[in-house]
Amino acid sequence: MEKEKLIKSSETIGGGGLESSLTQLIHDHNLTTIKTREQADKAKKEALKGAIRVSDLLVETVNGGVQETYVNQKRIENEIRALTASTIRFTKQTDQWLSDSHSINSSLKGIGDLENWITMIAKS
Repeated sequence: MEKEKLIKSSETIGGGGLESSLTQLIHDHNLTTIKTREQADKAKKEALKGAIRVSDLLVETVNGGVQETYVNQKRIENEIRALTASTIRFTKQTDQWLSDSHSINSSLKGIGDLENWITMIAKS
């Protein structure tokens, strides 16, 4: 909009002399400033778009790693639960075997004591 005003005003500048030359220089400077500002704004917008894209890609990359880590963590937790259950089951089974083994040992000891008693009675 400002650019259009300056272009129209340049068309109305006429005449000669030093004043019109200075006016033309100021006008040209203003046009150059406006063009430079527009180019800077355009470059800023493009840089912002690029930064947003890079940010989005970084977030996607990090989120992908986080998601994979979360899935692995859940798998490990499930495996820990299964191993804990197996360990508890094996502990109970081992305790039962130890109890049965102790029982068998006590019975065998009793049989040995009985044999000794019978042998002593037979000798007497």
